[in-house]
Amino acid sequence: MERIGLIDIGSNTIRLVIFEFDKKTGLNELLNIKTPARLSQYLTKDLAMTNDGIDVLTETLRSFKTVADKFAVNELHPIATAAIRQSSNRDKIIENIKNELNIKIKLIPEEDEAFYGFYAITHTTDIKDGISVDIGGGSTEVTLFKDKKLVEAHSFPFGVVTLQRKFFDDKSHNDKSAIKEMEKFLSKQFDQLAWLKDQEVALVGIGGSARNVARIHQSEHSYPIGGVHNYTMTADNIDEVYTIIKKSSRDELKDIDGLSRDRVDIILPAISVFKVLFNKIDASQFTFSRKGLREGYAMNVISERHPTEFRKENIRKDALFHLANEYGIEASNAKQRVKLAQSLLEQLIDLDKIEVSDKEKTLFAEGAYLYYLGRFIDSDSSSPHTYYIIANSMIDGFKHEDRVKLALLASFKNKSLLKFFSHETKWLRGKELDNVQSLGGIIKFVNALNISHTSSVESINLKEKDGAYTLYVNYNGAPIAEEYQSHRQKKHIEKILKENLSIIFTKP
Repeated sequence: MERIGLIDIGSNTIRLVIFEFDKKTGLNELLNIKTPARLSQYLTKDLAMTNDGIDVLTETLRSFKTVADKFAVNELHPIATAAIRQSSNRDKIIENIKNELNIKIKLIPEEDEAFYGFYAITHTTDIKDGISVDIGGGSTEVTLFKDKKLVEAHSFPFGVVTLQRKFFDDKSHNDKSAIKEMEKFLSKQFDQLAWLKDQEVALVGIGGSARNVARIHQSEHSYPIGGVHNYTMTADNIDEVYTIIKKSSRDELKDIDGLSRDRVDIILPAISVFKVLFNKIDASQFTFSRKGLREGYAMNVISERHPTEFRKENIRKDALFHLANEYGIEASNAKQRVKLAQSLLEQLIDLDKIEVSDKEKTLFAEGAYLYYLGRFIDSDSSSPHTYYIIANSMIDGFKHEDRVKLALLASFKNKSLLKFFSHETKWLRGKELDNVQSLGGIIKFVNALNISHTSSVESINLKEKDGAYTLYVNYNGAPIAEEYQSHRQKKHIEKILKENLSIIFTKP
């Protein structure tokens, strides 16, 4: 187990994130604290940071270093982006911090800042082709990636703080002429990069400003599940949030759910960047990635020591492995459940009793793997705990709708609870919901075939003769509990067969 302290020194905020990495549970965030230092406001016309700015930086780092020491981090990484990178006296700043606090600030070059964001996106989402945008206080990084490979990267020397100062100084946050001038400026800036135009791929936003836009939209629509990682919006959704911000007074902005108070004066420049860029690239969607520069940097540091970690081609499998370990799912039992579930499903398909897509098959196997992980909290209420844990957890590689389907499959108990949980989102209906019920029933039934966790059942064979169905359960050992439980749960298979089912336990 390793702990890494990362101090992200940005133009707008300074943030301390403490990560813990374990091979079984993956990379997890233990602490995330910040202060709105606004370092870019301490830059003079010749881009020298004032002594006041250096003092703010020093005291913030002193405080964060104390916190990191209390968390017993193995290593501390203070990394700096635009505000210090652009400072003409950056060498003096770094030297002062080294002498005062005995920590060395690492300057992140523009191309590296863009790369780390790209790395985090391609290793935690299922988006293969896209353009990323990360708006900081003093710079905006964009990348183009195809098939999860970096194609182009660029850093613009403006961010939300510099845009606010350039166009809204001594003006209202929603001044019409200022907005018009700013968006004209943004359009010209983006036109400098020919590779941005008409890409027709996903626009992926990372960073605090994008997170606030996503949260505002979720709040406006009473979004039924938690988390913004992999949350997707349309052009109309962006326009909706844009209109809300433009029409709101400064005091009204303070009361908008999802909008951080320290971003009230900079949220309009941020969403303008998203809006102009979305139209420029003719984006297919706007997706928010909760993981960006900090996560990308930490993942890179860890991957140097553990080269097999963070495989972008295996995101979902690794994420489920880590989640299963976090909630104490026994690996051998989970594998047995998946094996039996897949076998029975294929036999039902061969008998033309159920029709499912390849995507449903994948979710089915994943649901069988995580089945009833909520028993970690309370065995008597495993089903609701399982649903709410999965539906509201940030699982890498999963779109929100897929996450809910996974939660419904892994928590399946009966039709009534399925309808109760699915009503929360109202995303599933008709055949799609019927298939979740059937697939969930198969998982619950095969769980009964290893209720003792001894993996005594070697194989199952479903046979039909003259319209009658028999399931032959081949076993070694003494599956007394399995025989009892499978007869109790066979009703779930009978619903699919629309016939009675006989179960015969037999030794090979």
